[in-house]
Amino acid sequence: MSILVCGGAGYIGAHVVRLLQQRGEKVIVVDDLSTGRKDRIGNATLVTLDVAASDAVTVLANTMVDEDVTGVIHFAARKQVGESVERPMRYYRQNVGGLANVLSAMNEAGVDQMIFSSSAAVYGMPDVPTVSEDVPCHPINPYGETKLIGEWMMADCQRAWDLKWIGLRYFNVAGAGWDDLADSAILNLIPMVLDRVERGEAAKIFGTDYPTPDGTCVRDYIHVLDLAEAHIAALTALATGQPSHHTYNVGTGIGTSVREIVDGLRRVAGWEFPVEECDRRAGDPPTLIGDPLSIGVDLGWKANHGLDEILDSAYSGWQAGPRPITAPRA
Repeated sequence: MSILVCGGAGYIGAHVVRLLQQRGEKVIVVDDLSTGRKDRIGNATLVTLDVAASDAVTVLANTMVDEDVTGVIHFAARKQVGESVERPMRYYRQNVGGLANVLSAMNEAGVDQMIFSSSAAVYGMPDVPTVSEDVPCHPINPYGETKLIGEWMMADCQRAWDLKWIGLRYFNVAGAGWDDLADSAILNLIPMVLDRVERGEAAKIFGTDYPTPDGTCVRDYIHVLDLAEAHIAALTALATGQPSHHTYNVGTGIGTSVREIVDGLRRVAGWEFPVEECDRRAGDPPTLIGDPLSIGVDLGWKANHGLDEILDSAYSGWQAGPRPITAPRA
């Protein structure tokens, strides 16, 4: 028996793969290696494949049968909000079309357990201090729309062929569980800041006029290792029966502004690197903070790492990589 992880060579996926391997699971990774790296996945079997490709259903179904797959964890998706606004069809092709191929293959192969990488972006701009899963979903960008459609697709498959599934609605993922698995794709706030600082450029803050305490966007930051543990908890729950809910927030319930993240990285780096304040990006809600009550009650999960651990581990992972930052001499 084995677990198939789509996108398992990426930042979050590789953390989940390592945890699965540590508990003795056989892991099959499907990844096109566009942002993932083969050296992240240990001894997992790698199938190099774009899940949105025309032949993906056949390849995936054959792999599931040959490797005796019992469950799938699906990460393979594009995730940049701004890019999704500029190139919506790229996101629909990959995020919706790719998931459709994975679900079709699961149905053909008789695999009925799915953990889905959803997103807090499904909520849009909810008018509440913290967001619970029963808040209506009104995404404001194509990325969030594709994730909500993914949840609809799995609900339809549940009705059609008894798919058992959980969608984990991530908030802002950051940090590193191990230095070698640090976020290196330059798609999230912290590596974007560190990338610019290493290149001798100013870090950028997009939007300083939001209705928040310091004018910058406020988000719920979750340590990637806590998020990976949530996938293990969800997989374990499905193995023993469908929990009472299908969707769960994975967050801390605590909001941190972009400016606070940048100031925290200055503290960790030990110097006041320059910061440039820019116009807002399209599709960014001012505040998005998750209520993690349901996942704690149903799956027994809670976040164990705070903001300092997120920033310290992210910086440590960056410094262990190929482009460490050197502070200027006084």
